Amino acid sequence: MLAVLCLLLCFSDISAKYQPTWPSLDARPLPKWYDEAKFGIFCHWGVYSVPAFRSEWLWWYWKGTSPDKDVVNYINRNYRPGTTYADFAKDFTAELFNAREFADIVKSSGARYFVLTSKHHEGFTMWPSRTSWNWNSMDIGPKRDIVGELKESFKGTDVHFGLYYSLFEWFHPMFLDDGKYNTSAYVDHVSFPQLLEIVNRYKPEIVWSDGDWGKTEEYWRSKEFLAWLYNTSPVKDTVVVNDRWGGDSIGKHGGFLTFADHYDPGMCTQASLTILK
Repeated sequence: MLAVLCLLLCFSDISAKYQPTWPSLDARPLPKWYDEAKFGIFCHWGVYSVPAFRSEWLWWYWKGTSPDKDVVNYINRNYRPGTTYADFAKDFTAELFNAREFADIVKSSGARYFVLTSKHHEGFTMWPSRTSWNWNSMDIGPKRDIVGELKESFKGTDVHFGLYYSLFEWFHPMFLDDGKYNTSAYVDHVSFPQLLEIVNRYKPEIVWSDGDWGKTEEYWRSKEFLAWLYNTSPVKDTVVVNDRWGGDSIGKHGGFLTFADHYDPGMCTQASLTILK
């Protein structure tokens, strides 16, 4: 029995088209639909929409290592003393949210893909994640599966559905402890399971990773995830990823290359080979 199991595991490893190495993963061509899509819409939406000031980075500008006085003053003027970021979640009700209207607007614009922030750096998941108890859109706030509703609304259209996902979280205790003790509890119990969740549950054709900085690709288990994504996931033939997977992967490895935010290539580049097609 053991011999048979070992044989099956070995065969599975050998038969996998893409191995968990950058040379193998980088050899995968981008699916044709992505180049032909020409352009898409990227939507940031979450708890940070309640204070609606500065950006989705509000918590960092408010409570980070170098608070921004404009943000601090805004919060002090508009909220009671002692307000925490978590307090905004109960007011994130999304009472006017209509997923079909989202889909109609995107389709009418001519965009051919749509990417939603499934989770930004504050860790609030826009779906009922099993690893984000009481800090997700089903347990608090809208009491709805925002990702699921949007995914459903794009069915039957020619718009490809994608998800942005932040690998790290500013104030997650496990992530902070990993930094102190050189452990990997956060990845093993939060980020890696969540990536599997969103792919298996919502089948996004774009997985837009972010928040990888300061940690290696080994810590994030990035190559392991991408090999699974390309070989056996439900979107293995159509999924597209970016290049933010830890270490020095940005601008070098993954699918399409984004480089860092505000990156200046020093020259005009052609955004799409088929832009005039």
